[in-house]
Amino acid sequence: MSGYDSSGAPRVVVGVSGSLGSLTALGRAAHEARCRGAELWPVLAWEPPGGERVTSRSPMSCVQVEEWQALARERLLYALGDVFGERGPGVAMCALVARGTPGRALVEVADRADDVLVVGAGRRAPWHRALNRSVSRYCLAHADCPVLAVPPSPLESELAAVHRRNAWRLRLDARELADSPERVPPEA
Repeated sequence: MSGYDSSGAPRVVVGVSGSLGSLTALGRAAHEARCRGAELWPVLAWEPPGGERVTSRSPMSCVQVEEWQALARERLLYALGDVFGERGPGVAMCALVARGTPGRALVEVADRADDVLVVGAGRRAPWHRALNRSVSRYCLAHADCPVLAVPPSPLESELAAVHRRNAWRLRLDARELADSPERVPPEA
């Protein structure tokens, strides 16, 4: 059993990074926790910039590590505020900031067979998979509990399209807006 929890309550552990995919996963994890009557455990894992070796070489490393820890804590609080706002998740919650690689930290926290680990599935493009390590793949391969990989929100792909359009400085054709199907019912 991990050093993180001494109670026997069921837990839904979710990886949070602040990305759109992790915010989607956080919302889904809260829903799962409410349905299962479980505690919600959002976990933000962080590593020192440049890796662990950099901190062992620098005499100022303990000051920097405290700053990085505080920044990670702040990022987790912003993510929780973005998803839940003032109302909260509606279940008991224990938020953690863990030092280490995201996949390993999540698997270490979700170490019981009755835990559920929720992660964002991330982008599906082959070039993106080749360049970035996949936290969801690591968790699926190493976790001892069920893992729920939440696909990206459809809004995330639309936002990426807007970013690409802006990066290439493409003009917006108003006819595209008129031709697209209306997504909100007129009576809403």
